[in-house]
Amino acid sequence: MSATPPAPGARSLCVRLAVPAVLALVFTLLTGLVDGGVGVSPAQALDQPNFLLANALPGLLLAAFLLVLSRRALLSFGLAFVLQMLVYGINRLKVIHLSTPLMPADFHMVGQLRRGGLALLGSYLPATPWPYLGVLGALIVMVIAWRIEPPLFARHTRGKRLLSGLGLLALLATLFAGMPGWQKIYGGGHLWLEPWSAAATAEHSGLISSLLMFHLQQGHARRHADATAAQRLIQGSDVALRARLQPASQQLGETPDIVVVQSESFFDPSIMKGYEHADLIPNLRRLAAQGESGPLHVPTFGGGTIRTEFEVLTGLSLRYFDDLQFPYLQMNNKVVPSMVRTLRAHGYETIALHGNDPGFWNRRTAFRAIGFDRFESGEAFPAEAATDGQYMADSAMSDAIMAQLKDVGPPQFLFAISIEAHGPYDITPTDVAARDAIAVPAGVTGTNKRELQNYLYHLQHADRELGRLADQLAARERPTLLLFYGDHLPALTDTYHATGFVDGQDMLSQASTWLLVNPRHPNPAKQQALAAWMLPGRLLDQAGIRDDAYFALTQVIAPPLATLTQAPGAVPQEREGDSKAADEDMAHVALLRFMGKLGPMLPKDERQTVDVGEVESGMPGAPTDAVGAQL
Repeated sequence: MSATPPAPGARSLCVRLAVPAVLALVFTLLTGLVDGGVGVSPAQALDQPNFLLANALPGLLLAAFLLVLSRRALLSFGLAFVLQMLVYGINRLKVIHLSTPLMPADFHMVGQLRRGGLALLGSYLPATPWPYLGVLGALIVMVIAWRIEPPLFARHTRGKRLLSGLGLLALLATLFAGMPGWQKIYGGGHLWLEPWSAAATAEHSGLISSLLMFHLQQGHARRHADATAAQRLIQGSDVALRARLQPASQQLGETPDIVVVQSESFFDPSIMKGYEHADLIPNLRRLAAQGESGPLHVPTFGGGTIRTEFEVLTGLSLRYFDDLQFPYLQMNNKVVPSMVRTLRAHGYETIALHGNDPGFWNRRTAFRAIGFDRFESGEAFPAEAATDGQYMADSAMSDAIMAQLKDVGPPQFLFAISIEAHGPYDITPTDVAARDAIAVPAGVTGTNKRELQNYLYHLQHADRELGRLADQLAARERPTLLLFYGDHLPALTDTYHATGFVDGQDMLSQASTWLLVNPRHPNPAKQQALAAWMLPGRLLDQAGIRDDAYFALTQVIAPPLATLTQAPGAVPQEREGDSKAADEDMAHVALLRFMGKLGPMLPKDERQTVDVGEVESGMPGAPTDAVGAQL
């Protein structure tokens, strides 16, 4: 007896179910293939299918949602895959330039595209037309699919499409909102998660899974300030802390002007193999013999300038704030405790200078919260300000600094952000002959050689301007303190792989450099390794401003904690004994400081100005209950 053939309706249902199922399988395998991670390669489909499926799941949910809307399977899965490919393409660019994969906080950069970021970030896009032609070709295919692909099911389904669409939309919304229920799929116990290494996590679990795991981890791993732990550190440091403190009424002598230069991508090339004995930064070395200097441990690599900038201005270590990856883009505080506010309380006029769009990195809003009186940005500089390469030259910044300084009136604090040495380093500079004369280590060839020469060309300009500025400050009638530091190493990743570093460590573990000098009154040379968040305390101490107990505390505990500050993705430094305890307690001190609740715990007569003068007076918008509420 022959089998009864399926009814036409049943056969049609089987087709409607089989097509999306096959496309979902292909989508999952292709996602693993494009990802390239060892844990999600198609070869792992039988050994650990959950890894492949979890990495492809957001794209599958998006494809299903598009299918409900369009009723066209090929179009929906194709469009979802193209959008996913864009994420992978952006990730590849970040890995090339910064050696770290995408992190959830990177998506805050989307809002910066309309705030001066398009030109800067766009300079990192590929110069070859092929990627753009590929995207264009994919869009053309999508349009054709929309026109010729027949619908998989009827338009009217008696509410089934509506319910399915709402259900899929809700799933996507809860996923991207970081609802804790998703940890059953994207938890460290189900996939491979190394909280200290986004690269290792992405390699084993896939980029998409890595993004979601870190998103969920950050959303539910906020620190809570422990006043007891903070009090323990303060009381344990009481003798040393009081020795550093000095009431404002006893601070005598001429108040100096203060100039801080944050030099873009500045570091000492002698830490690289092949440049151990090169004299590429003679002015920094000359000035280091007249003041304080040393390695500077910064919380970023190759980019993310505002991470170092935030630490220097506030004295707060980003190690203690799990959610503040890009602080200016994430914090909502209208009052942020800072060195700037301390200086204002001592009568300083506070001015920030930067030859770029003030909206980029949200600096205009952030600087207002940090306490600057004025922010002179790109449009405030003369139209004829010198440029070299793609950006404003450091010589123009030196001119702007000197134009701002006055010999009469209140003391001034100038915070200058240079930009000449900003990457990428494939832009031809003004003096090609000078660039070509720069020697490079053996093994650095082709594009890497040219980019290294371009960078060192701008580095030498930064060093030259440091020397010129110091000489001009020495000739002023008023005393001036000069703090100069590099915000991070440049993103010359292929070059670092080719040369290596003198200390044998990788590029994410390398330190920048800092210098603090009084050009008119040289002092004996002193060297010390510091972290970026320790600089303001050191600067205030040298300026004779010693009544801010928080900044004094950062100096008391500085030496053993300096090396713990590292770029994201670096191998964590081991903490032992007293340094581990001090680090854990300092986290709570920093959280309370940020919330404006540290004042009552500090020595009674030396509470910092921000906690008492602004937060406790009820200033509108002052930090309130918890750090999490501010992010």
